[in-house]
Amino acid sequence: MSTLAKAMSKFRLAVVQLQVTSVKADNLSRARRLVKEAAGQGSKVVLLPECFNSPYGTSFFSEYAERIPGESTQVLSEAAKENKVFLVGGSIPEEDGGKLYNSCTVFGPDGELILKHRKIHLFDIDVPGKIRFQESETLSPGNSLSMFQTPFCKVGVGICYDIRFAELAQLYSREGCQLLVYPGAFNMTTGPAHWELLQRARAIDNQVYVATASPARDETSSYVAWGHSTVVNPWGEVISKAGPEEAVIYADIDLQYLADIRQQIPITAQRRDDIYAVTSVQGGSS
Repeated sequence: MSTLAKAMSKFRLAVVQLQVTSVKADNLSRARRLVKEAAGQGSKVVLLPECFNSPYGTSFFSEYAERIPGESTQVLSEAAKENKVFLVGGSIPEEDGGKLYNSCTVFGPDGELILKHRKIHLFDIDVPGKIRFQESETLSPGNSLSMFQTPFCKVGVGICYDIRFAELAQLYSREGCQLLVYPGAFNMTTGPAHWELLQRARAIDNQVYVATASPARDETSSYVAWGHSTVVNPWGEVISKAGPEEAVIYADIDLQYLADIRQQIPITAQRRDDIYAVTSVQGGSS
């Protein structure tokens, strides 16, 4: 392996677990400061949480919604350019054509928008006695896969509930993604039960790195996020994890390690495509 190839096979990922408040301007300025902090630690890719600019809840989506481009994405663009990072902008409530979406924008080191992912699977659940939440009361779903290329590897993007759908991760892996990122806000019921388990499952299933970014926990909010933003390696090991409070966590993504895992346990070559298949009906944006 050449020196350049060896250098490109490793990069630092930062996950920002932001303390989100009801004041949008404060959320944006805090996010900007923490992106700068992450870049100062050598991060090349920075991930923000779901609904990083607003409280999470059906009653808040319309109040905080913006068009894209807009106020929040302008801050993301500037932060990416100032710090020369790939910035996965968590998600924001997006308004477009009279509809609302839960949307993640990704900006390159030049500040240009390179991707917009609208949450595909809306969070509609009802766990009796614990939690009921219906995103579909106010949001519309996205309809496409979302991937972007970096000098290091290809990255697949999902938002929160998207992680429960193994098919999406499989399709991203088939398309060459080696890192899957999921801004997400699991709650105090699903968080302790499934948050880490789902990440480890997606990582092992597809022999990829998986990173999640949650808002920090706020016990006073109407929707209490679990926190515990995490990075999992292709062996299914948790290599970085936050507590419930605001934090920036780091992980060194090692693509040679990923290649070694795939060589040792070559499930990609062993799939029985003559018996089963997971296919994409819609094209992806990449």
